[in-house]
Amino acid sequence: MPSIRHYRPADEAALRDICVRTAHVGGDARPHYRDPGILPEIFAVPYARLDPSLAFVADDGERAVGYILGTGDTTAFVRRFRDQWLPSIADRYPAPTGVVGLDPTPDDVMRHLLHTPERMLVPELAAYPAHLHIDLLPGFQRAGHGRALVAAFVDALKATGVPGVHLGMVTENTAARAFYDRVGFHEIDVADAGPITYLGMRW
Repeated sequence: MPSIRHYRPADEAALRDICVRTAHVGGDARPHYRDPGILPEIFAVPYARLDPSLAFVADDGERAVGYILGTGDTTAFVRRFRDQWLPSIADRYPAPTGVVGLDPTPDDVMRHLLHTPERMLVPELAAYPAHLHIDLLPGFQRAGHGRALVAAFVDALKATGVPGVHLGMVTENTAARAFYDRVGFHEIDVADAGPITYLGMRW
């Protein structure tokens, strides 16, 4: 039975693996990208590096098999992502040249997201200043570990006075939506959200 604990630097390889193996609508992203290594550079590792106090993992006794990561202050995180994180990896993942076309590759889309952290600043989400990412390997889903990770993350936010948290999810990932509904998230109406649904929780 996995236990929930704080992230440790030694977990980073597992963090990267979990992110890649769950990043395509909850499934393995490796068949869909030329270089899936970009995914944890956007959605996982910067959180563990920049906001480690809010990084938790589910540990099965041998390795991390799931995680929840995030920040209590999205506005401050965007600045740190831009000023501290992006310069450290931009040589490996340069910004797309010109405007991303009408039919971009998945890799082009991710490089655009990497280089536009300001996309995280959505006015409709101001009442939910924290945001999170949560992923579990398939063999550890639907067993209560996700709920335990959310509880650990929310307790950490409450302890620092943060009043709410949001997340963005691919709308077609109906299994994830069902999970978020069960643990207390509600939908937030965001104009021009495209393929993303925004969910939030306040306390």
